[in-house]
Amino acid sequence: MTNNLSWEEFTKVDMRVGTIVDAQSFPEARRPAYKLTIDFGNELGIRKTSAQITDHYNLEDLIGKQIIAVVNFPKKQIANFMSECLVLGSVDSEKRVILLQPDQQAVNGDRVG
Repeated sequence: MTNNLSWEEFTKVDMRVGTIVDAQSFPEARRPAYKLTIDFGNELGIRKTSAQITDHYNLEDLIGKQIIAVVNFPKKQIANFMSECLVLGSVDSEKRVILLQPDQQAVNGDRVG
């Protein structure tokens, strides 16, 4: 059973479109992950995060890919890296992640709602 959010709570979640501009391996992470640098446009700029997406994605395939991320969580220390946003994806029973992304080119920084 899931807890229901109020509309007011949902509207506080700031989800935006961004484009991955750099992707690096992250061997210091406990579970296999990549370090991502994401461009969220003029208003938000560049943000960094880590993502456990190594099952379905190679580093070179991530550059230029648009994604959806939550940009208003507090920063979080992950190993020796500071994560500044949360990339969204579907997670299967084996915890493999498939990134959520727009099905057409969108403007970096566009809100998701």
